Amino acid sequence: MEYRILGETGLKISVVGFGGIPIQRVSATEAEAIVSRALDLGINFFDTARGYTDSEEKLGATLKARRKEAVVATKSMARTRAAMASDIKKSLETMSLDYIDLYQMHNVKSKKELDRVLSPDGALAALMEAKKEGLVRHIGVTGHIKDFLVETLQVEEIETVQFPFNAVETVGVPALLKQAGEKGIGVIVMKPLAGGALRNGNLALRYILEHTVTTVIPGMDSLEQVEENAGVGSDPRPLSAAERKTLEEEVEKLGGAFCRRCEYCKPCSQRIDIPTVFLLDGYYTRYNLQDWARDRYQGLKAKVDACINCGECEEKCPYNLPIRRMLAEAAARLA
Repeated sequence: MEYRILGETGLKISVVGFGGIPIQRVSATEAEAIVSRALDLGINFFDTARGYTDSEEKLGATLKARRKEAVVATKSMARTRAAMASDIKKSLETMSLDYIDLYQMHNVKSKKELDRVLSPDGALAALMEAKKEGLVRHIGVTGHIKDFLVETLQVEEIETVQFPFNAVETVGVPALLKQAGEKGIGVIVMKPLAGGALRNGNLALRYILEHTVTTVIPGMDSLEQVEENAGVGSDPRPLSAAERKTLEEEVEKLGGAFCRRCEYCKPCSQRIDIPTVFLLDGYYTRYNLQDWARDRYQGLKAKVDACINCGECEEKCPYNLPIRRMLAEAAARLA
């Protein structure tokens, strides 16, 4: 397994890490075998979140016994000091750990949210306190909007950034990688297979590792996936011309009906969070997390049935997606 240093944190992590979303859908026994095998093969970076139902619990069950071998990352949607402090405590208790290597502010996506977490009683204050106490070693941020993340990286306390990047979703990536490199910020890539849309995992992962990223974290819920992904981490050679063409052809076959979550379609006059609807539909159709996706769809303030068919979102979409039709299809599944 090859390793890279996570920015200026000093953490030495595997170039292929472990994404903790899919582990929700396997049993505790299966999860233990999967996580153990990942560690055996040299995967030492594990990413989860408070919002991933029992993912923290399942990862922690194995990682606590092999703590010295693992770099553990989790994250919270908490925006206030009190809520973040509570979530840090819950994460430590759930995973039975004395400390967490990297705690991330999850999906910060607007100036309003950033201002909230940076306020005196915001989430960052709780993270800094936990860092002083040794409960959290490093602080990071995650998000989907690359242009906004570039601004977010101006925050001095942020040591890592996590965002989606794959052969389909490349808009804004060069600028974000440049900013992270200049500031010594570690780069964690999520959604490397475009939510499961890309089928050739070997090529998709190696494509990402050609760039100045620290680690890529595909989700895993089987021993076969662990073996395949660890194999890439052990031999992350650049793509050949023929392999690059194969990957490009796969991207082309995805066609227009694929949301890159650039959020140019926002704001919707009816307050429908269009990218989130498509994100949840991806969990439903590609990750086999139907109940989880439906529950979160029901929690949205505005559902697809609020659409008035104005078409403004399609006019703003740089990829010319048939958004109204795609929303209707997603709602038929999620509702």
